[in-house]
Amino acid sequence: MSYPELQPHVFRSATVRQKDQEGRANWVFSHRLLAALTMLSDALMITIASVASGISYSYHVFGSIGEPSEHMAVAAIVSALFIAFGSSSNLYDSVELLNFKSQVQKIAFKWVGIFLFLAAIGFAMKLGQAFSRGVMISFFVTGFVLLVGERAAWRIVLERFVAVRRFSGRKAVLIADKVSTDRGIRDVLRRHGVHVAHQVSIDRWRGVQDGLDGIAKSTVALVRGSDIDEIVVGADIDGWTGLDEFLSGLRAVPVPVTLVPFGSAAQLFRLPARTIGDNVAVELQRGPRTVFERGVKRATDIVIASIALILTLPLLILTAVAIRLDSPGPVLFRQRRCGFNGCPFYIFKFRSMSVMEDGRQIVQAQKNDSRITRVGAWLRRTSIDELPQLFNVLAGSMSVIGPRPHALAHDDEFQQVVGKYAFRHHVKPGMTGWAQVNGCRGRTPTVEQIEKRVRLDLWYIDNWSLALDCKIMAMTVLEVLRGENAY
Repeated sequence: MSYPELQPHVFRSATVRQKDQEGRANWVFSHRLLAALTMLSDALMITIASVASGISYSYHVFGSIGEPSEHMAVAAIVSALFIAFGSSSNLYDSVELLNFKSQVQKIAFKWVGIFLFLAAIGFAMKLGQAFSRGVMISFFVTGFVLLVGERAAWRIVLERFVAVRRFSGRKAVLIADKVSTDRGIRDVLRRHGVHVAHQVSIDRWRGVQDGLDGIAKSTVALVRGSDIDEIVVGADIDGWTGLDEFLSGLRAVPVPVTLVPFGSAAQLFRLPARTIGDNVAVELQRGPRTVFERGVKRATDIVIASIALILTLPLLILTAVAIRLDSPGPVLFRQRRCGFNGCPFYIFKFRSMSVMEDGRQIVQAQKNDSRITRVGAWLRRTSIDELPQLFNVLAGSMSVIGPRPHALAHDDEFQQVVGKYAFRHHVKPGMTGWAQVNGCRGRTPTVEQIEKRVRLDLWYIDNWSLALDCKIMAMTVLEVLRGENAY
């Protein structure tokens, strides 16, 4: 069986010197040199942190700088452990160095682990009296700050070198189909420091008997004896039969093989996974928050709602008086809303309209709505009408931050047009939410606006954290001051 032949390709060596179009020498930063320099800079930062912490502590306590050689010895041990552990987890890979968030997470994990390991060794060998706790705490904090700052600097430098094509990253053979090519996989790899030395088109092999086997064999022949560092497979894997055999065929050469999936099935790779026995289990849907997370969220809600009610009590009283003097009717407006797990509850708001709708058909408020009272217009524009929901928060039917609840009539309507709308009920509804601070405040007259709000709400549910809640509260203040779509 014959297969389409790969086009001949000349692989450049891992040199750091090339020539531009005018023949002038043009130095290029090699990824191997980058890894070595990053290791050296890590060792330097750790040494600076250790020596500086020891000298400053000795000078502050004893009035002298002490013996720096002792701190350099500690720095040498910590540096050796940190670099060894970092190398085993690709901490010095150019792709990883461009991912600042991943770098911070890995540095934090390894930094804490090393100090816990050394503390355990010191305890087991009764060496605790030989090292000052003040020095070690200072070393821990200073070292982490310097390492993170160093990574930020490396990222800026590396991004600049990649942008001007002065960085020679890992050489890769890219096996791609039209879907991945259209989505710019080659450009994505280049921006992350990977040099595509050769590209093989999967589509060119479609219709050929044993086509995938032919790609694997030809790629192996191409890589064998060359200076290729990696094989990258980028393709739409939906319904791709023979994938296991294809990837197994690429294992004939001792280089890493990376799969970059596209298509609907690729979403599975973004989900958390764990193992059940020998099987991989993918978390298709995140379950309710843990007992600890729910406890933290509830405690935060109670504290914030209690403080807010105490601080706004005079405003609440004045608002109630103004509503009574402005128009006939009750001060508070109650309406059934859908809460956690779809359970209905009554939401409290200051009455801002002349009607008290809570039936099968409810018309959303719109600009210049004749139903809005004079005081109600001011309340809605400033969002003061929402303050009574603090009582809902204390009662436990709502949270300070979460997806905004809609009237039951609107819930039924929205579930008919947005398939994932009911997923919003996996958490308690909130007084404000991620959707509201991202341009989805107010009425939702179109399907596109409903879908956008639901998409933002689901993102919040999947990515919840206390830090995110604090960010939303700060953004809510700015949103209220702007007053957009508040009527």
